Amino acid sequence: MKFSVLISVYIKEKPEFLKKALDSIYNQTLRPDEIVLVKDGILTRELEDVISIECKKIENQNIDFVCVQLQKNMGLGIALQKGLEKCKYEYIARMDSDDIAVEDRFEKQADYMRQNSDLSVVGGYIDEFAKEGKIIRTKTMPLKHTELYKYGKYRNPLNHMTVFFRKKDVLAVGGYQPLKGLEDYYLWSRMLAKGYKIGNIDRVLVRARLGNFANRRGGLEYFLTYIKLRRIQNKIHYTNILEFIFGIIATASITLSPNRLRRALYKLLRKDRA
Repeated sequence: MKFSVLISVYIKEKPEFLKKALDSIYNQTLRPDEIVLVKDGILTRELEDVISIECKKIENQNIDFVCVQLQKNMGLGIALQKGLEKCKYEYIARMDSDDIAVEDRFEKQADYMRQNSDLSVVGGYIDEFAKEGKIIRTKTMPLKHTELYKYGKYRNPLNHMTVFFRKKDVLAVGGYQPLKGLEDYYLWSRMLAKGYKIGNIDRVLVRARLGNFANRRGGLEYFLTYIKLRRIQNKIHYTNILEFIFGIIATASITLSPNRLRRALYKLLRKDRA
């Protein structure tokens, strides 16, 4: 199975994090055939240096390395769509520029997709960390499509940095579209509404850098963006009116909570390590 890896980077990323992300891609037990890296606007000299060095290293492993340069920062939705259009293979794995893929991630996902030919997207669990080598908690997900269809009405059903998908199915619903902070959830909602099947593997696939996650997932602007998504979900008949109302209430209870309370809620929604 030939596949591409799709990754986007912008000026605020840390060069050392990008290097570790790229290293984790080509150190896989099953290496990709292509890496498509989207430069979402002008980057720092340090980021460009990392990309230049890593490009040579990756190409020495007979992996195509394709850079897509955007003249200005367009946001994740547009950047990923531009990169998606450049991916030459039917299967695509997503990767964030500051996370670390476990070494057999792609092998496990490729096998799973072969064994489950009815699936359009497969993701998995993530281990979240703030300091490397110290996992804070694991974000698990429902596994089966029937569970995820219900789950997705209220929460994002896939950990975006873990997904492995069929390009044609994603393009069939319009691909990635702008919706700040919710580009992936918007995409999965459209796919689920159209009858495409998704799933998750019962294992950690990516070690995800936590950063200031809880603060980013709150505030009035984020709440209003979420309300836009809830309206879209209802408009495309993914949710009915009662599910729409409940979704708004659930969203408000988290996004409009004080930061300390929101962090506590996120801890409850994940599994903290002892």
